[in-house]
Amino acid sequence: METRSAKRMKLFLIAETEAQNSIDRISDLPDAVLHHILFLLPIKSIAQTSLLSKRWRSLWSSFPDLDFTTINPDGISSKNSHTWAAAGMDFITQVLALRDKHSDIRILRFRAHLSFSRLNALIRRATRHNVQQLDVEVATDDYFNIPRSVIASESLRVFKLKSRYPGFRLPPLSVMRDGFRSLHTLSLSVVILYNEPLLVDLFSDSSFPQLKKLNLDACFGLKHLSVSCRALEDFSLESCFQLQGLNISGPKLERLRVSYCFDAYSDKSCVTINAPRLRILLWEYNAITDNSVLENLSLLRQVSIGFIVLHKDLSGEKLQSVSNLLSGLSHAHCLKFESKCIEILSSNNYFAVYLQPFHNLKSLELQTSFNKNNVRGLACLFRSSPTLHTLILKIINDYRVERREWNRDLWEMSSCSEEEQFWDSQTQTLKSFLHHLKVVEVHGFLDCENEVSLAKFLLKHGKALEEMTLCTGQYCSGARDSLRRQKIRSQMMGFSWASSNAKISFH
Repeated sequence: METRSAKRMKLFLIAETEAQNSIDRISDLPDAVLHHILFLLPIKSIAQTSLLSKRWRSLWSSFPDLDFTTINPDGISSKNSHTWAAAGMDFITQVLALRDKHSDIRILRFRAHLSFSRLNALIRRATRHNVQQLDVEVATDDYFNIPRSVIASESLRVFKLKSRYPGFRLPPLSVMRDGFRSLHTLSLSVVILYNEPLLVDLFSDSSFPQLKKLNLDACFGLKHLSVSCRALEDFSLESCFQLQGLNISGPKLERLRVSYCFDAYSDKSCVTINAPRLRILLWEYNAITDNSVLENLSLLRQVSIGFIVLHKDLSGEKLQSVSNLLSGLSHAHCLKFESKCIEILSSNNYFAVYLQPFHNLKSLELQTSFNKNNVRGLACLFRSSPTLHTLILKIINDYRVERREWNRDLWEMSSCSEEEQFWDSQTQTLKSFLHHLKVVEVHGFLDCENEVSLAKFLLKHGKALEEMTLCTGQYCSGARDSLRRQKIRSQMMGFSWASSNAKISFH
């Protein structure tokens, strides 16, 4: 039986355990750990923790990562953006005003519709707190200039400014060159550059000695751009439709993306790229320039090419420019061509002679409508890919392109169709290609004569082929289409294949 003293001791131990469990151990964590935990919460929830105690009030006043985009998740283009602007900006202003004067800001991120004077004041206050990363999406009722306090900041490492129409302007070159000394990431969107010729040479070592990542989007009025920052590793240029000249020189540049750029109606457009360490090049939906010079791209790994093609582009200097551009990519290991590329390659026999071989190419992805006019362009690319391992063909179903449906009865009346005759004539010139190709994927397989002929040719002559996958297009359905696919499959199984290891599957 439990004695009275033993019972008192038991109750004492229980009370002591409960007291220990009630200790606020979270508040005892270091500031840096608590800041990291709070960063996972919306900004308003973080602000509410300041009511808990003096300790938490101190944490809030020194919190380094201020992301106000969680207040207005719908963005500044939403219906309530103007209503939010007044209340939201008041909240941001109050937070910065109550901030510990000795506490620095690591990240400040917000988006709002506000006047330039208020934007300027807010950014000035942030730079006083040595902000390191400033990410702003803003809409104003008029043009505005980049606040000079940003340019003069010695603490700023990352600066992202995305404007809505009508956009913003850059200060004079003399002002820009005196700032951004510590910046390593810059992103500008919707920039007004009309009548600013001196800004062409802005992006150089003298202006941005430590810049590693640069993104320019929708630069209106930009006709000529030169980028030669020696520290630059990643450069993206997008939606600069009036661009006529682009000169890129970067000894450390590893990734380059240029999309929706160049004036398609210009007669003097040109591009020059000199980047010995470039590994990724995304050249997407750009107008064809009159001249292309690509130098020192021996380390290229991944390349994606796409053009916006006008009818007049398929002749003369434009074709020569495309040829020069493709020749500069001859060291690529992985290559992707958008649909217009095959159309260009098929437009003129010029490329059959001057397209430089891709000796390092292991993976080739092609998008094409696959009409019979594009067959020669495909053969040209295969001939220039002597060591290719994987071929991915994505067929675009273009209702404007007439494609001949495969018909077994018509094929049995003649020994060989026109398409088959063409591919058989290429057997010798494609010998190396056929001896290395191992994997073939055809997406959007619509059981038409062109793709069936190519599939048969690769099975008959591909000595290294291991796997062929034919994925049916989304428009193939019903009993009739299923029956036709069964006939195609039985015919492909009915002749001798060059590779005993080859396997074919239909999806």
